[in-house]
Amino acid sequence: MKLMGVINLDHELDQLNELTYFRAGAAVPFAGRYRLIDFALSNMMSAGVPDIALFVRRKYRSLLDHLGEGRPWDLDRKRGGLFILPPDWHDPTDISAGDLQHMHNNRDFFARSAGEYVVHSGSQHLSKVDFQDLAAKHKASGADVTVVYKHVDALEPEHDACFRVDVNEDGNVTSIHNEKGHHNLYIDLFIMEKNLFMQQMDYCIAHGDSYFFRDAILRNPSGLKIAGYEYTGYHAVINSIESYYKNSLELLDPEKYKQLFSPDMPIQTKIKYEAPTKYLEGADVRNSLVANGCQIAGEVEGSVLFRGVKVEKGAKVINSIIMQKCVIEAGAIVENVILDKDVQLSANRTLVGDSRRPFVIAKRSML
Repeated sequence: MKLMGVINLDHELDQLNELTYFRAGAAVPFAGRYRLIDFALSNMMSAGVPDIALFVRRKYRSLLDHLGEGRPWDLDRKRGGLFILPPDWHDPTDISAGDLQHMHNNRDFFARSAGEYVVHSGSQHLSKVDFQDLAAKHKASGADVTVVYKHVDALEPEHDACFRVDVNEDGNVTSIHNEKGHHNLYIDLFIMEKNLFMQQMDYCIAHGDSYFFRDAILRNPSGLKIAGYEYTGYHAVINSIESYYKNSLELLDPEKYKQLFSPDMPIQTKIKYEAPTKYLEGADVRNSLVANGCQIAGEVEGSVLFRGVKVEKGAKVINSIIMQKCVIEAGAIVENVILDKDVQLSANRTLVGDSRRPFVIAKRSML
């Protein structure tokens, strides 16, 4: 089935405090060597989606640097591929707003693509949804739009901002709302036939609306038939520092890690060539995720280390996330801490946060 993809970042708030001071949430590093955007892109790559639009409005420099021409996701093509579409409007008569403005002003992307169905995704929900299976079940259902939801047994604070989905025994959605006690979470993913998608876009703009999901699907003024697709695989919501920290360290559980990084749907990222990690005399590393290019002479426990991190002799890193090229000098201690890129912690300094509220240091800080 011919699909086209939209990864829409316009409605996503940059809620990761220091980690999103200078970058969009989708560009935040995750799991030692990835960015959050990698997971949505890789799912589309696994489904063979040849045309993908990325709608961005602010703080997208690091995204542009990370994505390049889209080669790691097989999107550096002569025809189609990855289209990074920041706001660039020149039509003084344009009345569109919100993410509908992106869609309206990039109509050519939709018109020129051979895709028959639009798969619309965000970046804050990490999942491994099979888009071809989603498309097949959407077509078989006869629905106008199919939204993807995940039933969670235990509700967490990061779920408060998520929409909920009520589904009847026939698989049809009877309500979409934000009542906190419901366990069917909408994971910011839907599929719709392209022509209907564009019709709904025009209808919403003509009626002064701003956001496609809210105004065309949630409010549903056209009476669309909405189906639900239950997803049962790995899922994490990254919409706060606390959820980022918790879900990062949960990947130290081998079962969680295998669910997210299953070989049948590989996760791709920007390729960087670095030497293997060097474990020096005195290094003690336990239950940790360590990327390549690191040099470790101290103690690391229950932590995630990105590429090129240095942990000098006598230093301790405990239950922490240390991003690319940070330096933990001799005798320093960090516990329940997130260090953004290029942070240097002086010798014998101690930083301790709370496991429920980690201490965060902005990139390029020197302490």
